[in-house]
Amino acid sequence: MKMIVAVDSNWAIGNKGSLLVSIPADHKMFRNETIGKVVVLGRKTLETFPQKQPLAGRTNVILTHNPDYHAGDAVIVHDFDELMAELDKHDSDEVYVIGGSSVYELMLPYCDVIHVTKIDHEYEADAFFPNLDESGEWKIVADSDEQTYFDLTYRFLKYART
Repeated sequence: MKMIVAVDSNWAIGNKGSLLVSIPADHKMFRNETIGKVVVLGRKTLETFPQKQPLAGRTNVILTHNPDYHAGDAVIVHDFDELMAELDKHDSDEVYVIGGSSVYELMLPYCDVIHVTKIDHEYEADAFFPNLDESGEWKIVADSDEQTYFDLTYRFLKYART
């Protein structure tokens, strides 16, 4: 399984239910990486999407505790066991965990590759991703050239479990 995440220099991922910043090249990379694949996300993350709808061209698996929750053609699961049973139906290499913070935390032990857009900026934030550089379990196996979007610089990094 894989993860995909955009973080600031403090490994922050969000603030007050929203992404920290919107970078078109990051969205393009995300789309190219996940199109035709399975994406795993929490209900709160889904509700940050346009019209609160599942992502087109992907199998969306939404984790929520709400037994009455529905979202378009998404597969809805309500707990870890139900989630893992659903993911067992798919090739694990085709599964991308895309957030939010509690889903990242829950699924991190099951992932072996993480695509990180690392933004060289510190934002006000209330949601964070674990700092892979400090964990000792992860190493950078791919690193893009520095990218620029207006006054922001960022890199696309690929981490693999050691």
